[in-house]
Amino acid sequence: MSLPYHDPVEIFWFILGGVVLAILVATVVIVQSNRQAALEARAGAPALLPAEPEPPASSVPPAVPEPGALDVPEAPASRMARLRRRLSGSSNPLARGLLSLLSAETLDAEAWDDLEATLITSDLGVGPTTELITALRRELSIDGHADPARARTVLRRELLNLVDPTMDRRLVTEGSGGLPGVVMVVGVNGTGKTTTIGKLARVLVAEHKSVVLGAADTFRAAAADQLETWGSRVGVPTVRGPEGGDPASVAFDAVGRGIDDAVDVVVVDTAGRLHTKSGLMDELGKIKRVIERKAPVTEVLLVIDATTGQNGLTQARVFADVVNITGIVLSKLDGSAKGGIVVQVQRELGVPVKLIGLGEGVDDLAPFDASDFVDALLSEG
Repeated sequence: MSLPYHDPVEIFWFILGGVVLAILVATVVIVQSNRQAALEARAGAPALLPAEPEPPASSVPPAVPEPGALDVPEAPASRMARLRRRLSGSSNPLARGLLSLLSAETLDAEAWDDLEATLITSDLGVGPTTELITALRRELSIDGHADPARARTVLRRELLNLVDPTMDRRLVTEGSGGLPGVVMVVGVNGTGKTTTIGKLARVLVAEHKSVVLGAADTFRAAAADQLETWGSRVGVPTVRGPEGGDPASVAFDAVGRGIDDAVDVVVVDTAGRLHTKSGLMDELGKIKRVIERKAPVTEVLLVIDATTGQNGLTQARVFADVVNITGIVLSKLDGSAKGGIVVQVQRELGVPVKLIGLGEGVDDLAPFDASDFVDALLSEG
């Protein structure tokens, strides 16, 4: 059998065409590939390098706090050291008046009159001001004033006598016979009463005490919500009732909860409508009587806005006539307050200032210490 004849020239051109076609196809493929790579590079596509391993999950900080995490309140012992600068001479009217005595070149009649006016307008009161001026004029002779160290020593001593370091400023939060301590907090609306209670709960938690809050200010809208929010931040439960309900009933239930849960302290918020309404005063007396069917009230704290001066003293007198006040909380005792109210309110009621609020921070409530207070007033900031 014979094979078909093929012209060698035709075979050559056939092979050459195939080669050319293959080269064209390969060229198109390479061009398309390069173009795609360039487009990916412009779009920020990752380079073809081995990916770095992700860090372990445990080392990545969470974006939000873990569910159920609680605040850790600042220890009370460190608060006054941090806050005392707010009472210094650079920001407090009373402190500036006292420091002017130390910086005066001469103590003539005009200088003493200026100091007296400053002390009176700083809510120190006429009686305490007269006592202080008399003692200073007696002690600071010309030679004494010429010695700044001695002048400061005399001024500190006399101020400390006015503030009275002998008063018992301990907060009575311990009950007896297995019962919790009960702290009843009173004061008119606007003094920072409910906020003070929230901050007090933080102080107690920082002292490793278990606490229950009683939201017995049922007449003020959102008071119970506010208190519950404060308590939840440090793991403290709040007992509340219906808005406009019986405050004494809420207080009774709160103390009952404290007894059932064997907590250390129950802190009861109370109604704070204007002190001129006799109904409120009657209600406060009722709350105290109802509470004591369950457990004795170990502390009655009156919250006074330190910036209100004589109006705060008027409030103090009215509340003291209804319930046995055992301690004062001065809220807002920062640079805007005059400071002398510490002496006035203690003289007026015969009870000590036990706590002071010095700012808007959640831990800006500190135990009051007479020496720290006087030293802060005499500090130039």
